[in-house]
Amino acid sequence: MDEAHEALRNLVRARADAKADELRAKHRLSKFLLRQGCRPPSGVRNWSLRHLQWLRQLEFEHLPDRVVFADYLAEVTAAGERIKRLEVALHQCAQSSSQVAVIGALQAFRGIGFLSAVTLVAEAGDLRRFRTAPQFMAYAGLVPSESSSGGKQQRGSITKTGNTLLRHVLGEAAHHARHAPRVSSTLKQRQRELPREVVDLAWHAQLGLHARYRHLSLRIGSVKALTAIARELAGFIWAAGHVLQEVPAAA
Repeated sequence: MDEAHEALRNLVRARADAKADELRAKHRLSKFLLRQGCRPPSGVRNWSLRHLQWLRQLEFEHLPDRVVFADYLAEVTAAGERIKRLEVALHQCAQSSSQVAVIGALQAFRGIGFLSAVTLVAEAGDLRRFRTAPQFMAYAGLVPSESSSGGKQQRGSITKTGNTLLRHVLGEAAHHARHAPRVSSTLKQRQRELPREVVDLAWHAQLGLHARYRHLSLRIGSVKALTAIARELAGFIWAAGHVLQEVPAAA
């Protein structure tokens, strides 16, 4: 990877750190509110606009509680603003990346928007450096572990020794395989100017991954099935990187 790509990866990781910090800030505030017996009204989803409006209307009798609440709420607000700044920078910097075409192409897949796509590219680099799909799967830590004893080989859970951010993004995207294949208006918009080969591959992925999830979830349960789907999705991602290189005129 060149220095420009390393810089993009630094920005991606900074955004991931910011999300983790925001989550911790929200947990601290939530625990404080629980200790005070404060619960949002029925039907108000946590951290929605209505939830934030409810938070700003809360009042506490004792000064120490008012100070603590204001501090925790300010931390949540600042964390959200920090994430927005980093995401704006990511959109700007991705446009000058040598992998901008790949970032766009990966958004043809259901469950992979801009932030997921730029994370995949920033963490994996040029997908052509992986000679086979299993090599990319292993890089993400999505291949089963193996143990040998007495000439026998036994497969266990995934190794989790690969790239954590890659594995997280693929795992989140895998959840979309639970739903019947469809092309939403948002997905159609993302696919509009992409090469037909990439769009066809993304549709094939939807069909195959959904059928695979339905089959595996009945046999091994939804949790293990989703891990398998994430692994197979990695294979489609790898294929998209290679297919794109074969149609440069469409990039």
